[in-house]
Amino acid sequence: MREPAASSTRAQETTPTRCILVVDDDQKLVEVVRLYLERERYQVLVAYDGITALALARQAHPCLAILDWMLPQLDGLDLCRLLHTEGRLPVILLTAKASEEDMLLGLRLGADDYLTKPFRPRELVARVASVLRRAYPETATRSSELSCGELTVDLASHEVWFEEQRLAVTPTEFKLLVSLMREPGRVFSRDELVRRVFGEDYEGVERTIDVHLMNLRRKIEPKPEQPRYIQTVYGVGYRFAREN
Repeated sequence: MREPAASSTRAQETTPTRCILVVDDDQKLVEVVRLYLERERYQVLVAYDGITALALARQAHPCLAILDWMLPQLDGLDLCRLLHTEGRLPVILLTAKASEEDMLLGLRLGADDYLTKPFRPRELVARVASVLRRAYPETATRSSELSCGELTVDLASHEVWFEEQRLAVTPTEFKLLVSLMREPGRVFSRDELVRRVFGEDYEGVERTIDVHLMNLRRKIEPKPEQPRYIQTVYGVGYRFAREN
């Protein structure tokens, strides 16, 4: 039998949102990468040259940097070497240079991974997650659950538990619950939740989200007619309640 989850004063992950520094002189590419990373709940800092990127890294202390090889003012290889030397910051290099010699050079200078252009943004996001797991193994383990009171979400196994009972939730309900629990107190519009759950290209009706949330409330709320966790903010949207 599963041990009951420890209560907490608010829904929380055990680690804060991770910050990624994205550096490339192609501003359109930077915006695409930013969009995909933010969908995965990363905080994203951007720079378009090496000098600005180095200053940002020293000031904001991101947990990973994504660097283009060819950068104005300070190129990606020199920047990679500096970041690795000063703080052992994990780095993923992006480049059009596809030779084995170039890849080995980048890795020798401190890069943790290497992706050639053009690349698929989803592959980059997967590489980010992989590098972070290797760089911060203890943090990755600790952040595998969200909890609030008797409610626990296991992100690794995609299971939802209330007290000692595992709840049968659909994949859509799971995504909704995780999106809300990660930011307790924040009000999400229906459109935001639709994009989080179904993606940017969804062409269905926004009110569909109301049905999924109604079904989710029936499963996680002791009194669905008086919701404790998922609250409606009339005329705006929904939020996951902070516990007092």
